[in-house]
Amino acid sequence: MDRPLRQSSTVQSLDRAFDLLRLMGADPDGVALTRLAEESGLPVPTIHRLVRTLVASGYVLQLPSRRYALGPRLIGLGERASRTLDSWARPHLVTLAERSGETANMAALDGVMVVYVAQAPSSRHTVRMFTEVGRRVFAHCTGVGKAVLAQLPEAVAGEVVAAAGMPARTDHTIVDVDELAAELARVRAQGYAVDDGEQERGVRCVAVTLPGIPRTAISVSGPASRLSLDAVGQMVPLLTAAADGLAARPG
Repeated sequence: MDRPLRQSSTVQSLDRAFDLLRLMGADPDGVALTRLAEESGLPVPTIHRLVRTLVASGYVLQLPSRRYALGPRLIGLGERASRTLDSWARPHLVTLAERSGETANMAALDGVMVVYVAQAPSSRHTVRMFTEVGRRVFAHCTGVGKAVLAQLPEAVAGEVVAAAGMPARTDHTIVDVDELAAELARVRAQGYAVDDGEQERGVRCVAVTLPGIPRTAISVSGPASRLSLDAVGQMVPLLTAAADGLAARPG
């Protein structure tokens, strides 16, 4: 399960409700109570009580099959959250895309996966990278993911990677824990991360985290033939300037 790592200050009932929502969101056909119990590790009576509350408030829908799915009230919340993120991030990402000539992205660690939350495509080139907003990817093989992991305490980063797994997306993907630890140390030392064809063959990505905004990063990505290793150094000051601008307007 894509379960976030808990902190002692969290409210347990809210944590559990959000876990159930994430489970329901992973299956468009809905999820039975028994499966919710299986995957969440919670007792059925507890799940039934939480789900009943979520159904009454419109955040969960009970289907004719007696399975449970995400409810209609979440649609409006999702749209408003998307508009808020877009109005905050887009101006900075557009400027970054114009200055770099490549597609600019923003992503955040959600649970143990990275989700893309905003994007501004390159307007300079006809061949450009496109990552769908809302797409979830592994942290260990993406620039934004490695930038965020390097920002976390080493033990927490290790827990995230262990929970998510380290599948090989290409023949360049780092799949060894010790090698990834060395890579994250390098990211911390240099202040930026590079995905060198690790998520998608032939694509290179450079990423930095946002100062003061935890578990969030921005990146530029493009074909490796155009975004060469020499060009990576030119992208870092542009990314840093954009990150500082975003951090100055937390929205």
